[in-house]
Amino acid sequence: MNVYKKMINEALEAQWADVKTIKEKRGTDFKISDAQPYVDAVNKMSAADGQSQTIFDLHINSVNAHFDILKELTNTVRAEDDPFVEHYQTPPILEILFEEDPSFRESMDAFIQAIADNEALIGKESIRRYGGFYGPVCVVDFAFSPGSTSNVVNRILNDMDMDASHKEAILSAKSWGMDTSYGIGAAFQSSIEAGKTAAQAVEDEIAMLQMVYDKPVDAQVKLMTDAGHTSFDTKKYMDKYKKIMKPTIKKAMAEGVHYGNIVTVPAYCVGDVAHHISQSMFNMCKDDVVMSIIEAETQVLENTLKAGLAKGFKTPGSVLNLATGSTATGAAYILEKDGFTASMVIDLLTKRYTNYVQLNPTRGAAAELHNVDFMDMISRGSKLLEVKPVGKGGVVGGVKVDLSPIDKHEVLSNPQRYTYPACAITVRFSALMRLADFPCLLTSEPVTATLMTNIIAMDPKTPGSPARGCKQCGTSDFVKTHQYCQWAEAV
Repeated sequence: MNVYKKMINEALEAQWADVKTIKEKRGTDFKISDAQPYVDAVNKMSAADGQSQTIFDLHINSVNAHFDILKELTNTVRAEDDPFVEHYQTPPILEILFEEDPSFRESMDAFIQAIADNEALIGKESIRRYGGFYGPVCVVDFAFSPGSTSNVVNRILNDMDMDASHKEAILSAKSWGMDTSYGIGAAFQSSIEAGKTAAQAVEDEIAMLQMVYDKPVDAQVKLMTDAGHTSFDTKKYMDKYKKIMKPTIKKAMAEGVHYGNIVTVPAYCVGDVAHHISQSMFNMCKDDVVMSIIEAETQVLENTLKAGLAKGFKTPGSVLNLATGSTATGAAYILEKDGFTASMVIDLLTKRYTNYVQLNPTRGAAAELHNVDFMDMISRGSKLLEVKPVGKGGVVGGVKVDLSPIDKHEVLSNPQRYTYPACAITVRFSALMRLADFPCLLTSEPVTATLMTNIIAMDPKTPGSPARGCKQCGTSDFVKTHQYCQWAEAV
């Protein structure tokens, strides 16, 4: 099979497994077993000629381990605990790397010391994030955006004399590899709000950051205990995961897979089990319009990817670009059907953020992360959708985005049925605002995870994360932060 066709089939299988399950189960009580269709889709994945089966093993074995361990530990995961299920994989994997490669542990020890040596940097960035200097930020961004953990980690690593591949692995571990649920500045914020001095708060921040890299499993247990996690024993989960995945990790190490990929691939693929297929998603999608947007966007994705396949792809990355570009264009198109532009929404959410900081100084460090993802998506989509020569005329990489599933959808084409009929002018927009907090199936995470595994499998010795490029942050239309990005200085 053509590798591009295989990539598209695998990505669509994962996406539709989520969407169909959510549509069937929405409004019900979530059970771990509800995620079986997604696991079945993952188990169909395999390496094509020129791809590393070991990379696929990292992905497939991780999803199965995650699913089986959760079934053993609990019947369900409460909504408040489901965002964190993607954060229990990288910590035990890092511990395996420490145990199997003392030189990597030495590099990590040097980095841990460097965190303390960069007290001024840690203090400045913690204060800037806490005070809203950068505006809305994705503190756990998979890129190098201002205010993100990756941005700060990269700046520390840049000045260090260390094996380049170890630098890249440490950077990957806190980007697409989700090493604990921690985001830069959280301990500082908590300490300041508890009445400590700024100096004491910086000490607390440094100590927490060091713990994340020194004892990642213990750090994640602490973070979940502090967050009031109750769904299952997180320490037992990570102990079991470590035991199950150790042979796969050792095999990848023996084959020379870049450590950055070893810490990344097993983490970004598990979230559909108890996070995207989850109680929070079942609750959100009780709303018919919310469900319909996800459904129509998925059909836009499928139609457009198949059109791209018929036209022909030049690189694996072009498949990913078309996938994310198609749903971004679709989101912007839905906005415009109600008379809204991306700039209006970015302006609204940016102003809202300023007020939200004032009202909720103890907000979670990652509170606005998905608002930022959403703003980035609609900003990009708007530029793609806009008529030429101002925009791209609805074309991504030479392929026209098929927006017809939005126009033909029975619900989306009849908003008057879901409000006061004569005044149905913000129905679709209001549904999109629900998705602004949870856009994971629009961006789409199962699709990007599946495609990234395919891409990394073609070059397993080159780190696939973080994203090494300017993502043209949507917030930068209103808060000029481009000069603080680190993508051009990536280690």
